[in-house]
Amino acid sequence: MPNLQGLESIAEEYFNKFIDFLPQLIGTILVLLIGWWIVNIILKQLRKIFEKRDFDQALKNFLLAVTGVILKILVIITAASQLGIEMTSFIAILGAAGLAIGLALQGSLANFAGGVLIILLKPFRIGDWIEAQGVSGSVKEISIFYTKINTFGNQLAVIPNGDLSNNNVINYTVEGTRKDALTFRVGYDNNIKEAKDILMKLMEEQEGIFEDPAPQVVVHTLADNCVNLSARFWATNDDFWGCHWYTIEEAKARLEAAGMNIPFPQRDVHFFDESKKD
Repeated sequence: MPNLQGLESIAEEYFNKFIDFLPQLIGTILVLLIGWWIVNIILKQLRKIFEKRDFDQALKNFLLAVTGVILKILVIITAASQLGIEMTSFIAILGAAGLAIGLALQGSLANFAGGVLIILLKPFRIGDWIEAQGVSGSVKEISIFYTKINTFGNQLAVIPNGDLSNNNVINYTVEGTRKDALTFRVGYDNNIKEAKDILMKLMEEQEGIFEDPAPQVVVHTLADNCVNLSARFWATNDDFWGCHWYTIEEAKARLEAAGMNIPFPQRDVHFFDESKKD
């Protein structure tokens, strides 16, 4: 019986403490709920402002993510104060935790720094066709830690921003125009001037190829069994591949129609009858 009375007194004591603590708990929950609601409203308004002012998509996502993290941390700190936790102690705990996490995630921090550099310096934007880290494709998304690229075969490549910011990146889109240099082989017995005229006429009659800078055909190299002609032209990014493929196909047809032979590497093999030496 004494033990039962002792348990009742302990239960009553903890119940009274819970009742005393209940207003603080309710206040903390309300602060979290209202704070999260306000944060979402602020982020929605910021998103509308960014869309009206035509912000860069990557920069918009970055600013929204950073703003959301900062505001949510402030909400958590405010809620913690409702529980009676001293702010100095809480901030010290956050600082120590941040240091420990930073040491454990050094690679992620490098990717974060790389993401900031990419967003601020803009070596490429969403929609640009780039080549980096052995991958080429269209930039789909630039996040804080990773960049997503859609390859030519519609595969999704995810590349850490740390690697992108510290290595070579080729941007095929940013200049708006591209130069092509196609090599065609003709035999030494063919009329080189006639072959050059055929290729030049082919490029001049295509609307997608620029008149200025003008296309040109030059003798690139005198190879072992052929003369290599280089046909060079400029075009916009939109017209480039169409002109590239059409020029290759049509050049072959026109050179053959003009009687030009297109040599291919060949090797003469001689057989000797060793038995006749005896």
